[in-house]
Amino acid sequence: MSVSRRSLLAFVAAPLVLPALATAAPMQGSMGQGGTDPKAERALGAADAPVTVTEYFSLTCTHCAEFVRSTFPQVKSQLIDTGKLRYVFYDFPLDQVALTAAMVARSLPPARYEPFAAALLASQDRWAFARGVNSTEELAKMAVLAGMDRATFDKVIADTDLKNWFMQQREDAEKSEGINATPTFVFVGKNGKKNRVEGSVGFDKFAQAVAQVAG
Repeated sequence: MSVSRRSLLAFVAAPLVLPALATAAPMQGSMGQGGTDPKAERALGAADAPVTVTEYFSLTCTHCAEFVRSTFPQVKSQLIDTGKLRYVFYDFPLDQVALTAAMVARSLPPARYEPFAAALLASQDRWAFARGVNSTEELAKMAVLAGMDRATFDKVIADTDLKNWFMQQREDAEKSEGINATPTFVFVGKNGKKNRVEGSVGFDKFAQAVAQVAG
């Protein structure tokens, strides 16, 4: 999905029930049990994997949802779980709805981040795009299933510092990597080789991009 060059400031100024989430224990306070930093990196895979890929994505991007549905399961089983790839998630919200969703996802304990983000992407039609639906209220319902109570949810989405951090993250990605579409994948090998792929690519193209920087 193409990204407008307008600042995320404009978005900030503008006024699914999954079984895996239903088993989550309630969070204690805004950072959850054991504490967590919403600004810390969210990643899967071995730290010493020969290739690291960063996915720039938005929770309201339909192409991102397609990638998660059709390609990511194979990426995880064949590349991440086998130690060939470290996968870094880089939230790049395209609009206010995606920004709010990303704030909530990152305020969950780190282990719940990827399953929650995947659930949001899988159910965009219900919480983000459905006619007459209040997306914030739908997010709150899903957050409860992930263990975040309503008081914590309200505190998270009102966190100005966290909103500003996301805006800075987006600006940094635009300047440093020229990100102008989601999803965008930036592959970096331990040898310094770098590759970039845009769009909801299939597994073969994704694996080829990994191989090109692994050698």
